[in-house]
Amino acid sequence: MTGGPATHPGPPVIHPNPRTPPPGSLVSPKGAAQRVAARRTHARLLLSCSLDRLGSLMNLAALTSTAVPPHAHGLMPLNLASASSSSLRRSLFASLRKKISPMASAPASASAALSTAAPADNGAAKPAEQRPVQVAKRLEKFKTTIFTQMSMLAVKHGAINLGQGFPNFDGPDFVKEAAIEAIKDGKNQYARGYGVPELNSAVAERFLKDSGLQIDPDKEITVTSGCTEAIAATILGLINPGDEVILFAPFYDSYEATLSMAGANVKAITLRPPDFAVPLEELKAAVSKNTRAIMINTPHNPTGKMFTREELEFIADLCKENDVLLFADEVYDKLAFEADHISMASIPGMYERTVTMNSLGKTFSLTGWKIGWAIAPPHLTWGVRQAHSFLTFATSTPMQSAAAAALRAPDSYFEELKRDYGAKKALLVDGLKAAGFIVYPSSGTYFVMVDHTPFGFDNDIEFCEYLIREVGVVAIPPSVFYLNPEDGKNLVRFTFCKDDDTLRAAVDRMKAKLRKK
Repeated sequence: MTGGPATHPGPPVIHPNPRTPPPGSLVSPKGAAQRVAARRTHARLLLSCSLDRLGSLMNLAALTSTAVPPHAHGLMPLNLASASSSSLRRSLFASLRKKISPMASAPASASAALSTAAPADNGAAKPAEQRPVQVAKRLEKFKTTIFTQMSMLAVKHGAINLGQGFPNFDGPDFVKEAAIEAIKDGKNQYARGYGVPELNSAVAERFLKDSGLQIDPDKEITVTSGCTEAIAATILGLINPGDEVILFAPFYDSYEATLSMAGANVKAITLRPPDFAVPLEELKAAVSKNTRAIMINTPHNPTGKMFTREELEFIADLCKENDVLLFADEVYDKLAFEADHISMASIPGMYERTVTMNSLGKTFSLTGWKIGWAIAPPHLTWGVRQAHSFLTFATSTPMQSAAAAALRAPDSYFEELKRDYGAKKALLVDGLKAAGFIVYPSSGTYFVMVDHTPFGFDNDIEFCEYLIREVGVVAIPPSVFYLNPEDGKNLVRFTFCKDDDTLRAAVDRMKAKLRKK
């Protein structure tokens, strides 16, 4: 060793954070330069670590920070001032502090510098244990939809699915070919937000033929991603928090969920078997100064009921007398078996306060395409379009072109559709009666409601679980379609939108295996 040990006036001052030595610390210029170089190398290595890991962590942290636009690289910047997300950020920073293997191209000296220059524990808080994600309170009462649950059980048990309303046969060739041609023709970019012109025109033509009402395709039609989005855009665009909306129970479960998200107060008027007639006086008493809208679905899912002209006119009078809007879900309008469908907007004085919603899927057996629309006067269309533009902005362009071709189908298509479904309904209804159910009339849709009480089960959910496990057939327990589930505990819904072999197989299983509890 050359030379004697260095002499110091005293022991070196060690600051708790070696990155920031205090004034007076004995740090040589050479040592300081080494520290700076090591820190820079460390930073470069951090940036060269897995961008996927870093990006996912930063985006996760951004979920709990103030919403700000992402940078050009796609990573969300963190709001480091937010106390509510501090534990998540501590987890993020702890992850980034983990030892990282230097890249092969990094110089050995840099690796050595990293190994010796690691900062000491300076009392930083340790990562908190991960907590369960908190669902928004407006959604806490809603669970996985009954349709998803029953379809999953059908697969698990190899059961025949007469629960969820999707056909197990394909839509017409001429519509599918129109979609293929649209794709080949390059109609593959964003469509106009409220619909491609050819579909808006086709919707207007079909509505004129069906209702006798002439509408402006550019000002009064909004194309949506299925009727469910039309429902959401209508509710979110026209209903304020605290508004009352009246539904007819049982109802499509999306109605209540979307109204809840909009902050509305839901009232339900229960339709009861055997004919599910509207209790007119009960409905009249339910309308209040806070009632903003009444929502109807005719033909009616899940009961198969067709609202009569008397019922529709009574509802129309209530709307006009109390300045109430009317939301009409008419997706099953081409499946009216025992009477002609009456569009609520066609009743005198109702068009200006009505939003009519419909879709392609039910009529053309193309439920996966999700093409729907909302028809309303301009002052209501404005609200629907505002909501739609921030929900999905636009709907599939080539499928819209194909939908236009579908709606221009000859009348013979719709007549044949009704005949085919009428035969399927008869096949299922006869089989259900033979199996021991009490079967209620179905005048429209492709659903049938039955009473399961002859088999001795306490409620619809218990019965449907038994039906899947022991019989091998899926049905829907409709108590989930009521504000008060007790109102539907004796009922079960079956669908007949399946090929005849499937319907016969399901009927044979029920006749052979159904037993009283």
